[in-house]
Amino acid sequence: MKTVNYASILLIVVLLTACSSSAAVEPSATPVDINALQTAAVQTVVAGITQTALAQPTLTLVPTDTLVPVPTETATPNVTVTPPQCDDSAFINDASVPDGTTMTPGQEFIKTWKVKNTGTCAWNVGYQIRWSHGEKLSGQSTALTAAVAPGADAEISVKLKAPEKAGTYNGYWRLFNNNGFAFGERFSVVIVVP
Repeated sequence: MKTVNYASILLIVVLLTACSSSAAVEPSATPVDINALQTAAVQTVVAGITQTALAQPTLTLVPTDTLVPVPTETATPNVTVTPPQCDDSAFINDASVPDGTTMTPGQEFIKTWKVKNTGTCAWNVGYQIRWSHGEKLSGQSTALTAAVAPGADAEISVKLKAPEKAGTYNGYWRLFNNNGFAFGERFSVVIVVP
């Protein structure tokens, strides 16, 4: 955007008007100080520039909204949310690898517990058996493979591995509902590596 310097235009117009006058210029009785005349002309131009600058609008920066990333939705399994107070379980027996079983170093095995749903809610495939404490024996959280109605029995299994070093190893596992709440009894696995 171009700005117009009105003081410069005015000075040019005054000078042109003075030059084009047909009247004779009478010599002045007092001598003219050229330096004072130039200083006055410069001061007039500077004052005009200052007034022009003051007349310009002042720009003020206004903050704008920041873009916030919107999280994308991911597909989740169709599992109902279960209140934690309706879940409970009871240990019935070791369906495989009874506690105290001898294993060779590094032997892989599947531990299966027979349990009863003693709660009032059905267990679904969103439920898991997870390591609680003790020796983990390379086991991983494992989801149930079928629904278990209240009052029904189920066999729940975890794939494990015996340590390489000799000793007696105890691990404990527990059920968790689809909300991540632990419930019921802890189920043990006890093996001996000679």
